[in-house]
Amino acid sequence: MRQSACARLLTLLTVAILVTGCAATPRRVAPAALTIQPTAQVAPSPLATLEQPPTAQVVPSPPVALEQPPAALPAVGEPVLGFRVVNSYPHDPLAFTQGLVYRDGERFFEGTGLNGASSLRAVELQSGAVEALLPLEAEHFGEGIAVVGEWIFQLTWQSRRGFIYRFADGAFSRVGEFSYPPPGRQLPVEGWGLTFDGTRLIMSDGTANLYFIDPEETIRSGVLTITGQLAVRSSAGPLIWLNELEYINGAVYANIWQSERIARIDPATGRVTAYIDLSDLRRLLPPDEYGPFPPEVLNGIAYDAAGDRLFVTGKRWPRLFEIDLVEPAAWRVYLPLAHRA
Repeated sequence: MRQSACARLLTLLTVAILVTGCAATPRRVAPAALTIQPTAQVAPSPLATLEQPPTAQVVPSPPVALEQPPAALPAVGEPVLGFRVVNSYPHDPLAFTQGLVYRDGERFFEGTGLNGASSLRAVELQSGAVEALLPLEAEHFGEGIAVVGEWIFQLTWQSRRGFIYRFADGAFSRVGEFSYPPPGRQLPVEGWGLTFDGTRLIMSDGTANLYFIDPEETIRSGVLTITGQLAVRSSAGPLIWLNELEYINGAVYANIWQSERIARIDPATGRVTAYIDLSDLRRLLPPDEYGPFPPEVLNGIAYDAAGDRLFVTGKRWPRLFEIDLVEPAAWRVYLPLAHRA
């Protein structure tokens, strides 16, 4: 969600330079040919062993494009889903994607981050063309977005403010805002991910919490109206750094910051029911389409309910992918045969 601390970036940059010197040239793979099979267990998850995000103003990071989280938690018991790439679409390599919503046929609404570069956009799917753009003031770092009827909600990272928009006649207009945390609550003080389940907004703040929000009362009062809260847990314990969110068929899908993994969460219990490992998507990012900055972490989930299509992308990724999920294969147990005397 945010940039890593300077010391760690310098160390990782040194490692990245050494690795780059001996790495093979990235291979372009035809999207339709790639199917990633699921694994039997979840790989180590980037949870509480990572340092806390910095509070200083965010600046573009050095080219450490393939950074991996330094966590070393044991593997856990949730299934890991694989994926198959169905289609690949152009995506603005300058877009520091923080929120993504499929809307109105062949269009996305996209929220981008970074101070001085945050925006709300309307993006055409097939071409990746930005049809409309409304920038945020430089002091705001834009975060997750969600659509509720004619309203578009957008969070900010540390400004403790969110904004409400309408989209009409090909343009955005800001029509309201709200503050957080609400009176009497200590959290959330940061905005990360946001989605809508048909009744409530669901928000993440970088902790293991999901917050359930009344959108109408939030519009009316100008204050984030929290009606419930849920702690997300996996078999390894609380799952923190929940980032961009998407509500799909009764489940919340959450990017986990600084990983290439998505958690599928039961919003009734807070339990993680599966992970999706998308790390292999990076080898489908054409190097000749990179912008001035290398692609950063996976972030951006959108679902076309009418067409049953799932889309994912990342911060400064030059591609947006339509994928199908692949369920894990059944366990196979081989027992040794007894030897006859």
